[in-house]
Amino acid sequence: MVITAIADGIWRGVETVQDTVNETLFEPVIRLGVTGLARSGKTVFITSLVANLLDNGRMPHLLAAAEGRIVASFLQPQPDDTVPRFAYETYLGALTSKTPSWPDSTRAISELRVSLRIKPNGLLAGLQGLRTVHLDIVDYPGEWLLDLALLDLSYAQWSAQVLERIENRPQAAAFLAQAQAVDAQAKLEEPQAQGLATAFAAYLNAARDAGFYDCTPGRFILPGDLAGSPVLTFAPLPATDASPRRSLIREMERRFEAYKSQVVRPFFRDHFSRIDRQVVLVDALGAIHNGPQAVEDMRGAMTDILSTFRPGRNAFLSNLLRGKRVEKILFAATKADHLHHSQHPQLSAIMQALIRDARDRAQFAGAKTEAMAIASLRATTEDTVTHEGADLDVVRGILESTGKAAAFYPGALPNDPNHLLGPARDGAEAWLDQDYQVMRFAPAPLTLRPGDGPPHLRLDRAAQFLIGDKL
Repeated sequence: MVITAIADGIWRGVETVQDTVNETLFEPVIRLGVTGLARSGKTVFITSLVANLLDNGRMPHLLAAAEGRIVASFLQPQPDDTVPRFAYETYLGALTSKTPSWPDSTRAISELRVSLRIKPNGLLAGLQGLRTVHLDIVDYPGEWLLDLALLDLSYAQWSAQVLERIENRPQAAAFLAQAQAVDAQAKLEEPQAQGLATAFAAYLNAARDAGFYDCTPGRFILPGDLAGSPVLTFAPLPATDASPRRSLIREMERRFEAYKSQVVRPFFRDHFSRIDRQVVLVDALGAIHNGPQAVEDMRGAMTDILSTFRPGRNAFLSNLLRGKRVEKILFAATKADHLHHSQHPQLSAIMQALIRDARDRAQFAGAKTEAMAIASLRATTEDTVTHEGADLDVVRGILESTGKAAAFYPGALPNDPNHLLGPARDGAEAWLDQDYQVMRFAPAPLTLRPGDGPPHLRLDRAAQFLIGDKL
């Protein structure tokens, strides 16, 4: 087993060196990881980004597009034959049909390659020919990313953290009652273990629906073909003085370790460790609507996310010697079109404040990080209405629930982010001076001119930060 593991590691190292040499000396490849916390619009982001790279008329802040240096862009087969292809055409069709609808969320990893033919710039541009840059977009659930933090925890540590975190959450009441009623040192009874795992998975799904973000292990929510397998049949239990062989708690510990080794580590090894640019999408408005506890939980989740990356700068020799490192990380607050543009600076400032601590550590290691407010697909228009004798900045759109047009004002975000983050850190149960609302809008019917991609807000700025330096 040891010899096999060593040989496998050496072979993977050789493959990594070969890939790095090919990408550096011939056609550069940017591997962009795209993930999102719950209901952040990951599928729409990728679909709109690809559409706006293929037809870049709405990308003025992507400098290569603004300067006319993107001569051609086209889709190609992705290099990873074992990874499902991102269903770009299906999702774009849903967004651009006569009766548009939001596409279904992706529930597993997928990939898409966009190739760009670029005119060089600089003093020697006239002496150089066109070059090709490949953008490999790797789409994966945010819950999988949060799972990486489990690699540094033992079963006892993980159980203690989870049980402490959820003890006052109403969504966890049924599971906690079941966990406290069992004798963890008794002999394993498989129906009992399955009952605990089922109750824990039910809690995780309910917590995610309530706006919490620390919903790990992620495969409990998105099990795929692992549903019902022993590797997903465990749950946190209170610590005991002893863990006899073949006892319930000993088997829970074994399955937790199997989850790390057979599910989490292969994802890190085969996909995550090869990413050099990353965007994390966040529904910050939804968290604010759900209250201070959801905001604090989101802040903790983003800190955990940044701790899983290997931030730093990808120099040629460092690629060869120790593998790729994440050079740039973008945290994007999505659905900015649900706010009038006059409040976008406040939303961006809130995102900056949420990632401040973790961002400082990443930048110290050499990575560049950014936070901004975007809308991958603009679904609203802006207006100003008179309400109780005062002008009120609103957005107008089609309500997803009724199909009717409506004007919406969510509430005024504070100019100082600490007015939100302070109560969140202090454990407040509700906002004292404001009630922030959320409305779900349907995508608006589109009429696109030739050369234009779907309308958006700051998607071009996001693309410039993530890949502009490579173009």
